Amino acid sequence: IWYGATVRGDVNHVVIGDNSSIGDRAVIHVAKIQGDSPTVIGNNDTIGPGAIVHAATLGDSCVVGASAQVLDGATVQEGAYVAPGAVVTPGTTVPAGQYWAGSPAKMVRSLSDEELATIVNSANETTQLASLHAGECAKDLAQLVADEEKYLDDLERDPEYFQPTGVDEDDVLGQGQPGRIFNTTLSHPEEGLKRKQNQ
Repeated sequence: IWYGATVRGDVNHVVIGDNSSIGDRAVIHVAKIQGDSPTVIGNNDTIGPGAIVHAATLGDSCVVGASAQVLDGATVQEGAYVAPGAVVTPGTTVPAGQYWAGSPAKMVRSLSDEELATIVNSANETTQLASLHAGECAKDLAQLVADEEKYLDDLERDPEYFQPTGVDEDDVLGQGQPGRIFNTTLSHPEEGLKRKQNQ
């Protein structure tokens, strides 16, 4: 569920399947007064930014384009694609594997096998991107400051500057590599004191 999206199950239930994404500012809602209609979203579905799915059913591997609307009692069957800005009117069924566009939405053509495969690939890529965003959003202030400092350091540091990283395979008894004269506990005892204080 991306930034600013709303999933509202106040008067009925909402089901969202695995590997499906709800785009920025999209709205998922249900109905109760004018009909007992939950919203069911299948697996590998992609709902674009600003889209509205209201008391409708989406099969697996569907796409609802940006700012499109799928309204009460409508059904979008497996592998169907609702174009950006299209309006699927109440009670309409979009058959499997078809591309619908317009307001009200009508069939334009059937999707090719390549296009159908792209729908699933796109859903997988969106899930991977969501994982990256989740990792960034989970960082605390200290981690964000450290990331910024590292970015600036990498940006400004001369690429030929020597800076050992990770475990030094040539380290001897925690004293560093013999023969290395800079910043070791042998040549600078205060470095050893700092290490002990940090442990």
